[in-house]
Amino acid sequence: MSMENEEPPAGRFVERFAAELTEAGMQRMAARVFAALLASDSGSLTSAELSERLRISPAAVSGAVRYLNQVGMVSREREPGSRRDRYVLHNELWYETFTRRDQLLTRWETVLRDGAETLGTETAAGARVAETADFFAFLQDEMHALLGRWREHRAAMARERE
Repeated sequence: MSMENEEPPAGRFVERFAAELTEAGMQRMAARVFAALLASDSGSLTSAELSERLRISPAAVSGAVRYLNQVGMVSREREPGSRRDRYVLHNELWYETFTRRDQLLTRWETVLRDGAETLGTETAAGARVAETADFFAFLQDEMHALLGRWREHRAAMARERE
């Protein structure tokens, strides 16, 4: 059996995780680029490296990176002494992602509270909208506590590794 056409373990992981991200609603190419960055030792790759690893066009890389940059999952850095850009994962990617989600929940809660007042909290629609606002407020409180516990857990893991 030829090993030539077999995908390396990192490639299998990239495609599997990208499929999960796509299923959750992320653009397919963006999911593949993100997963490739996540699976790279440095957490950063050039456009050419991404294009080669994923066997996609530079234009596909550019569009995916533009999306990932807009949603705050990667940033662009210039390679020292070069005109080439590297695309880099943020250090605390998941923490930052959920923090931004918290900001979104705050905005939604505000709009929902206004909506409940507009509809009248004594109406069925107003009560339903108010309960949705309460849910987002609850979710935010829990998210704050959870992110705080994550910081403590991460610090404890770092101390154990030392």
